[in-house]
Amino acid sequence: MNLANKLTVFRIILIPIIVLVELFPYSHFGIEIPYVVIDSVILTWKNIALLSLFAVASFTDFLDGYLARSRDMITVFGKFLDPIADKLLVNTLFIIFAYNGSVSIVPVLIMIWRDTIVDAVRMLLAQKGMVLSAGYLGKVKTVAQMFAIILILLNNLPFELYNIPVANIMVWFATLMSVVSGASYVIQSRSFLVESI
Repeated sequence: MNLANKLTVFRIILIPIIVLVELFPYSHFGIEIPYVVIDSVILTWKNIALLSLFAVASFTDFLDGYLARSRDMITVFGKFLDPIADKLLVNTLFIIFAYNGSVSIVPVLIMIWRDTIVDAVRMLLAQKGMVLSAGYLGKVKTVAQMFAIILILLNNLPFELYNIPVANIMVWFATLMSVVSGASYVIQSRSFLVESI
């Protein structure tokens, strides 16, 4: 296994650690989570830990892609696992946010449904030797999701100081881009999908 693929596997290993940090029963063990107050906004050390783990995972995403391209480390295993690792990371965090009430469950469900449909289309195309590459809209969706995650973990700082719900806006923007980019993938594949019916 080359270095790029090891970084992808490492990113997947970070995901259950993120879940553990969020769901660990701190109060059961008498652990009080430290926090800082910025104006009227409370930011816990748990959120800072989650943000740090997310930052490390996101950096490995950038790094494994860079290494794979620049050092000719592109493999079938990497092509298969890298997008799975990305979706596991992002979707896990959004499920956590829905669980703890940071976001509505509706956009989370829409984004997961979109990913499932697009993955199904890609699998159908792969059976015919066709590849559906990530488009511009899909990349915009990913960037919007990452910004939304960062802002949610920061309790919408610094925008919360001015009562501007940017984190929530970014969640719904990411949802919109999920729907639009998902529809774009389906439209690109419509001729093959019609033949498959």
